[in-house]
Amino acid sequence: MGSFPRCADRVGGMTEKAQVPSIAARLECGHAADPFSILRCRAVLLLNAANPAPPLAGPAGSADGGFAAALTPGQLRPACDPAEFGFETTAELEALPGLIGQTRAVDALRFGVGIRQEGYNLFVLGPAGVGKRSLVRELLARGDAGPAAAHADWCYLHNFSEPHRPRAVRLPGGRGPVLRDALAHWVDELRSAIPALFDGEAYRSKAAAIQQRFEQQQEQALKALGAEAAQQQILLLRTPAGFGFAPAQGEEVLPPAAYERLPQDQREQIDQRIDALQQKLTLLLAQIPQWWKERNAKMRQLNQDTTLATVRPGMDELSRRFADLPEILEHLQAVQRDVVERADDFRKPEETVSIAGLRLVARESFHRYQVNLLVSHADGDGPPLVTEDNPTYAHLLGRVEHIAQLGALVTDFTLIKPGALHRANGGYLLLDARKVLMQPFAWEGLKRALQSRQIRIESLGQMVSLVSTVSLEPQPVPLDVKIVLFGERWVYYLLQQVDPDFGELFKVAADFEDRIERTPDSHLQYARLMATLAVREHLLPLDRAAVARVIDHSARLAGDAQRLSTHMRSLADLLREADFWARQAGRAAMSVDHVRQAIATQIGRRDRLRVQVQEAILRGTLMIATSGRAVAQVNGLSVFDLGDFAFAQPVRITATTRLGEGEMVNIEREARLSGPVHAKGVLILSAYLAARYARDQPLALSASLVFEQSYSRVDGDSASLAELCALLSDLAGAPVRQGLAVTGSVNQLGQVQAIGAVNEKIEGFYDICAARGLDGTQGVLIPRANVKHLMLREDVVAACAERRFAVYPVDHVDGALELLTGAMTGSAPPAGAVHARVGERLARLTALRQSYSPAAQRAGHAVQAAD
Repeated sequence: MGSFPRCADRVGGMTEKAQVPSIAARLECGHAADPFSILRCRAVLLLNAANPAPPLAGPAGSADGGFAAALTPGQLRPACDPAEFGFETTAELEALPGLIGQTRAVDALRFGVGIRQEGYNLFVLGPAGVGKRSLVRELLARGDAGPAAAHADWCYLHNFSEPHRPRAVRLPGGRGPVLRDALAHWVDELRSAIPALFDGEAYRSKAAAIQQRFEQQQEQALKALGAEAAQQQILLLRTPAGFGFAPAQGEEVLPPAAYERLPQDQREQIDQRIDALQQKLTLLLAQIPQWWKERNAKMRQLNQDTTLATVRPGMDELSRRFADLPEILEHLQAVQRDVVERADDFRKPEETVSIAGLRLVARESFHRYQVNLLVSHADGDGPPLVTEDNPTYAHLLGRVEHIAQLGALVTDFTLIKPGALHRANGGYLLLDARKVLMQPFAWEGLKRALQSRQIRIESLGQMVSLVSTVSLEPQPVPLDVKIVLFGERWVYYLLQQVDPDFGELFKVAADFEDRIERTPDSHLQYARLMATLAVREHLLPLDRAAVARVIDHSARLAGDAQRLSTHMRSLADLLREADFWARQAGRAAMSVDHVRQAIATQIGRRDRLRVQVQEAILRGTLMIATSGRAVAQVNGLSVFDLGDFAFAQPVRITATTRLGEGEMVNIEREARLSGPVHAKGVLILSAYLAARYARDQPLALSASLVFEQSYSRVDGDSASLAELCALLSDLAGAPVRQGLAVTGSVNQLGQVQAIGAVNEKIEGFYDICAARGLDGTQGVLIPRANVKHLMLREDVVAACAERRFAVYPVDHVDGALELLTGAMTGSAPPAGAVHARVGERLARLTALRQSYSPAAQRAGHAVQAAD
């Protein structure tokens, strides 16, 4: 061991259970005269009597206590053999329908879109890029969804009885445009036919006769009153101010001077006659408005009869065309009545407006007779399949638009705009769950529509009382739609937990796999998938070596040598870029070199930060040792996840120990840089020490652990094995080989558990060692449970094959200790030697702590007094 204390050399061949009593006996014999030493020795004996250590498992990979065997190249990278394929290029393969490995999701989709019961909407969950949307659209487009609802058109019509509540009317598929165009054409004909009819001689004669009869009636009444007044020598006068009476002198008006010369009694008689006539005149004038009403009624009836003669032929034709639709017939009758009543609107002349020298003609728009066609589906169309990429409240449920007129906002039923639910009614609506949740009121509006099975168009401004503009209350449209939500798994589980309505409305979950099992059959299926993508994207075919390299890369993306990634976006991007390099080289097919070049350039575009970190290590800014030995210092491995790229770098982990009361100081946590999982890992280390070395007595230890030169948040427990080795190295005084890096999680029993990103961690340490020069002593310790996840870069595998680098699997902390404290040549001392030194150190700390207690001090004084 060299740097180990001598006592460790003497007990190197013993088991841990036998070592500590011998140390205790030596201490007791060597220091019997010292009362404090006697107390320390008794504490050591108590420690070993109460806590016999369990037998140690042999180090990983060896049954005789030697080094764990380094992994072979085949274990580091189980590569796909191109010879297993019976084709030369993917051009020989048949296309693959759908996606591979998604049987569970496809079965769920078919069930969800096939069942027509309420609440069986779908939530398609899985990571982005696995092809969820394309598969769902393909399935629905093929008609695998089963029978769909009958096609229907929906439109809004003017409500003549309640104009603020437009009527929603359902028509058979394709009939909506027919009704809209037929009504528009009929109204256009009326706009020319009605004015022409009213300008005709027949109408003019009838109107003149009515006017003449009214005038004659009025004139005859006035003449009769005038004759009666003349008999009484009173004249009926017509003045600009109206009618009046005056005394007559022959046929002329009696002058005022002559009137004043008349006797008083004669003047009184004249006044009385005039008053009586004035009363009759008043009664006569009171009858004239009534005569006007009668005249207007007759004119209105004439207008209506004249208009009806023009309207009826076209309306009868419309009624015959839509005789099978009672709602439309009812509306047509209402339109006819309104046209007849408002015939004067058709007789108004064109209004001209001049703007910037241009003469514009403004016509009455006759909006009330239009058909606002919201959605229309032809008979030959399949069920509607709608995707809404911007699912705002208005885009989902529709809106009522307004226009500005004379400084005010006005609207009518023709300004009602449909939402995605209207367009998808009777079919399927595809939405992104996260986008819906991010839009104000959109999620609640969608749920309300599904629960009520109605699409109710409401103004958000009025809902929250922000505006008081007069708006419409359109009649709700019955809803029959299947909603398909897409989202990641955390969105689905969050909604299941926090929204009680979610489980009632979305009862079918289609969970897409992000990995599939890697077998020869899946290799061939993957090759067919590449062939399908190449044809679909108009790419060059791949030769079988390139197919094998893509499969290896897929396993690397899956993070498991026994699995393949189903991330279709990454696969398609890789094929597109390999096709680019193949075309640049003038090749007819993509080769393995083009795939390698595509992978390398993908990494090269993203690894700026990795290069900077490695440069900082190589220049000594970040202190990482890759050779020599050091006590209480271990190379851990940390991972940086940048979203579309992840890399690892070594990080120095150090530990210090001293007399204390069993506390384990996690400096990262004290600095608020430690996440909960990392803090848990440190607590597990404390539990491991207490369980192994201090079962029935206090752990007189205070320890500190830190990631050196780490200034950002640290989380995860993959460094707990390295932290434990650093801690045991400090307690035992055992130097650790700096050419090895350690990754792995450890439990309370000292067993090493699997961690993530094992490939990135090995490659991160390899890159630093390779840049400094490989000497055959460097390597990485990984959990044995992670061996099946290895899919290392080809250069790393080549270095391991040449024995310039090594990867060691371990499954217990003892195996890690033997590798870290041993030598590359010769045999390493068993881990029990390290544990013995740790036990001895802890025993000394326990005794020292007890020596400082009041009871120990009183005992020491008593021994001295007895002497």
